[in-house]
Amino acid sequence: MGSCFSIANESNLNKTRETAKEVDSESHRCNRIQEVKKEEEWIHKQALAAAVLFQRQMRNGHGTASFDRSASLRCSIGNLNKNQPLPRSYSTRTRTLNDSLLQPHQFINQGIKVEDLQSKHFVLVHGGGFGAWCWYKTIALLEEAGYKVTAIELTGSGIHSFDTHTVSSLSQYTKPLTDLLENLTPEEKVILVGHDFGGVCISYAMEKHGSKVHKAVFVAAAMLWNGQTALDIFSEKIGVGSNELIQRAKVFQHANGNDKPPTAITFDKHMLKDLLFNRSPAKDVALASVSMRPIPFAPVMEKLSLTEDNYGSVRSYYIETTEDNAIPFAIQETMVNNNPHVEVFRLRGADHAPFFSKPIALHKVLVEISRNQRTKIACSYQCREP
Repeated sequence: MGSCFSIANESNLNKTRETAKEVDSESHRCNRIQEVKKEEEWIHKQALAAAVLFQRQMRNGHGTASFDRSASLRCSIGNLNKNQPLPRSYSTRTRTLNDSLLQPHQFINQGIKVEDLQSKHFVLVHGGGFGAWCWYKTIALLEEAGYKVTAIELTGSGIHSFDTHTVSSLSQYTKPLTDLLENLTPEEKVILVGHDFGGVCISYAMEKHGSKVHKAVFVAAAMLWNGQTALDIFSEKIGVGSNELIQRAKVFQHANGNDKPPTAITFDKHMLKDLLFNRSPAKDVALASVSMRPIPFAPVMEKLSLTEDNYGSVRSYYIETTEDNAIPFAIQETMVNNNPHVEVFRLRGADHAPFFSKPIALHKVLVEISRNQRTKIACSYQCREP
């Protein structure tokens, strides 16, 4: 009988120890989650501060200005030094195992230094309704990696003072971008990055100033071919049907009277999150909801004129976003298939605004593209060769 009690007591003691270990493990996990949340909250504030400084620089300058490295705040959490990796995320959302963050072994150009690149100057071109503000996380990450970054404010967008409703052509709309390219030194080339309707804008710039563009990156962007308009990608003309959500969300504005053609397009603010930011942090959605402006209608309706000698001479990349409700994945695939020379990356779990929903993964892809010097990119990370 005594041995039975002894065995029972030992069994209870073992269960108590196991329970204590589980409690300690759960407590450690909770503490780690809290630490990560505090870390990401701090980073988010730093990036927002950098965005504010950028806007001040734009207001105090004339036209488009480069986002000077000296104007941005550095990440300096704890004892973080230059040899350590960047913090896990600029998102306030806790990362899960399903997040497809690129790993170092998936890249082929890790040994190339920024100073050895043919071009280390990124020019970021926002999409329709957005402004340079949307790139604030990307700006901070690229600058921290040693790149020069210029975020463009297209005419009538962001804090650009021009009246959106009076923009009458794609040439006028993209003037800040084409002016920048025209003013580059003869030996200088840039990497153009266009998001959304910014894809049309960089295509136009590539046709006009292809010799100034080292590479072009389309991020969840309209990638048209000769003779197309931006509206064509949402119609039966490319064979995938219209996007019902964007059809319900868009609102035409008639500054010249309802009996005249539209002057701008905007989106129902109640549908912004579902349409554009379905995977983005709440704080970024709030920033966008108070910062977005109407999209001038005339440039959206203008047909692109593209040639193989100019537009086709620039090496191009497309970054697909799998959870995109504005330019659905099927439409992105159709555009890519109609541009056979483009090289493709895919960001799983990214919505239409990957600079918000997947900022670290987007950054790493941009860095990899900048370093790529081979004929074709290694497709180890959901990258499909043409």
